[in-house]
Amino acid sequence: MTPAKKIEILQKLIQIKSVNDHETDVADYIASLFASYPQAKVEKVPFAENRDNLVVTIGNPDGPMIGLSGHMDVVSAGDEAAWQHAPFAGEVVGDQLFGRGASDMKSGLAAIVITMLEFLETGTPLAGSIRLLATVGEETGEYGAATLTDAGYADNLAGLVIAEPSGLDNVVYTARGVIDYKVVSTGKGSHSAHPEKGINAIDNLMKFYNAVGPLMAQHTKTDPVLGGLLHNVDLISGGEQINSIPAHAELMANMRTIPAYPNQVIYDELEALIAQLNQEDGVQLELSYSYPEEAIPGDPDAPLVQLAKQISDTVCDHDTQVVGSGGANDGAEFLRAKGDFTSIEMGPGSNTSHQVDEYISVTEYLQAIEVYKQLVPAFFDQVAVKNAHATAND
Repeated sequence: MTPAKKIEILQKLIQIKSVNDHETDVADYIASLFASYPQAKVEKVPFAENRDNLVVTIGNPDGPMIGLSGHMDVVSAGDEAAWQHAPFAGEVVGDQLFGRGASDMKSGLAAIVITMLEFLETGTPLAGSIRLLATVGEETGEYGAATLTDAGYADNLAGLVIAEPSGLDNVVYTARGVIDYKVVSTGKGSHSAHPEKGINAIDNLMKFYNAVGPLMAQHTKTDPVLGGLLHNVDLISGGEQINSIPAHAELMANMRTIPAYPNQVIYDELEALIAQLNQEDGVQLELSYSYPEEAIPGDPDAPLVQLAKQISDTVCDHDTQVVGSGGANDGAEFLRAKGDFTSIEMGPGSNTSHQVDEYISVTEYLQAIEVYKQLVPAFFDQVAVKNAHATAND
């Protein structure tokens, strides 16, 4: 495939406005690229209307399977008038290709798709199989990855590469988890001149607010790469008007977890606090979560991690760093699948993700394709050596 064609594929992906929705349009376009290869198994896995995940499997089914994953949704472009380069045009200026998703993460998605297409185009014999896991809804909760995991598409992988925009000079092996939660306080409205006839939902909500901060602050363990547990109450609302006792109030909080504190530990503590406060007269609090994700522990010395570093060093002529990530990714869902495998995050990217005039370096994008093309067969060789060693020791 020519460099011009590879750039065109990325441009077409950017031109599809999959802003927190309409990922099916992206899935259909990618599926069309595989249409001339009957040996590719192409499956659309629905999540909701116009929101289909895409799974494409190629290669030798008798060997190990590596997953290559990318999400098809992008965040909103915001005020498009603030962009110097139209957010859904895919304009190229010099070495920069602009557009919403150029960095996060349609360049990574395009790179893994093209990697698979080039193996098919050249008839490259593979010692194992490759499975594309193209997901919906990563930006708002990883529910596409959850759907695919629950359906068994990530079961028994030998390894997983998520093409998130780490930059090719980084291999991410560990990541924070996330817990978004909401607390709703239900009271009883009354005229503010007669507060005794009502129940102030804001007052009761503040009982939780004042208690949860010190409770979370007791978690003092730190991860050498990820740091400590983070807890922030970011949204509070309540009340109807100035002269009425509020019957409703709510808050929403965001937590970034670390492997030392599995999410269940936090759930138990939050739920115990809610239960304790609800014992008080007039207090009615309800707790709910939004797509929580576990932290990814990882091992910096895992064979896939070190192999990815070695290949990126060679292809890109730089010293690739093995690092952690403060943000959650689809890997947290995929690691719930059957089997024991290493998940890494490595993909082309810039520091403009989610920003105005988001872009990707064309050079880095093309390098990413070469990195993946070398990584896949090298990974199969690595697994073969490991299996042979295990057999010899039996």
